[in-house]
Amino acid sequence: MSSTALDAPAPVGFAERIWRINWGLALVLTAIAGVGVLALYSAAGGRFEPWASRHAVRYGAAFILMLTVALIHPKVWLAMAWPIYIVSLALLVAVDLIGKIGMGAQRWLVIGPMQIQPSEIAKVAVILVLARYYHGLRKEQASQFLYTLPPLLVILAPVALVMVQPDLGTAMMVLMAGGALLFVAGVRLWMFLVAAAGAVASLPIAWSFMHEYQRKRVLTFLDPDRDPLGAGYHITQSKIAIGSGGLFGKGFLKGTQSSLNFLPEKQTDFIFTTFVEEWGMVGAFVLLALFALVLVWGFSIAFRSQHHFGRLLALGVTAMMFLYVFINSAMVMGLLPVVGVPLPLVSNGGTAMVSVMFACGLLIGVNVYRDAQLPRTR
Repeated sequence: MSSTALDAPAPVGFAERIWRINWGLALVLTAIAGVGVLALYSAAGGRFEPWASRHAVRYGAAFILMLTVALIHPKVWLAMAWPIYIVSLALLVAVDLIGKIGMGAQRWLVIGPMQIQPSEIAKVAVILVLARYYHGLRKEQASQFLYTLPPLLVILAPVALVMVQPDLGTAMMVLMAGGALLFVAGVRLWMFLVAAAGAVASLPIAWSFMHEYQRKRVLTFLDPDRDPLGAGYHITQSKIAIGSGGLFGKGFLKGTQSSLNFLPEKQTDFIFTTFVEEWGMVGAFVLLALFALVLVWGFSIAFRSQHHFGRLLALGVTAMMFLYVFINSAMVMGLLPVVGVPLPLVSNGGTAMVSVMFACGLLIGVNVYRDAQLPRTR
């Protein structure tokens, strides 16, 4: 028998795979989704319909999906990375051609009774392909400029398609999550500095291509009081709601900004505001602490992985979760322009929840198969 065969880890049995599932992480995700049910119940004026009940059912189905994904060997996701990415690009093209228009944007595909947002799928697809690509490179190759060109195309293709919709927030998330994965994969810092300098230099050109409402959002971010009843209305009402919550909040079902409909999109983009108005700074801290636990577990899983694919996959998913939470919470507090990024597992939305739970399944799967041996393929 060869020494390679002797050194190979024994196959992980089903009982051992179940034991290796990070049930603590699963419990934290369930707690976050529970906060979402409470917030959506309150946003509907103390009714489970139309948002809270659907949110709970979606989470139940997505939880089963997460566990199923976690138990699938990572070699399957290594093989499926490119097909998933290609399908996500095809769906983005379909959105641009025949997508449903809503709130001034064309972001959804209607398939029978379902309405899906392919840009949410693209976030996970990009992470999968980049993890596969860098898994197949040697360390010295990952830091070379020529080997950085293919992953740049992988990132920029969905970014361009999402920008056409237009969806600036999702496009920026795909760009930043991809950039974060390139950084941890070993891309040299000078390449990021050159890219940043190029981005700053192209700002005047980007400004000319932005839609009028996007320009208003940027100007409102710089000066929220310039149009308090127009472009600045959303963020003004959000700040009032958060500030009025104080330390301990107004109490469950006692929020006024949301119940009196002063707060727009209270069930999606501004669900964090709805929650903080009723539960105050203490409630906000608890919710953000739950998200912080998810991030800590994500880093822990990444560092324990014995294969590069799993390490990069875990770090990519963790970076995606961080960006979701950071952008949404900073957006509703006026620290970033309003760009339409949901709060994962709390905001109402089926595609976002399924995508996040699928990604969390990949993350947990890295822990389940942390000592697996994977071939080097691109």
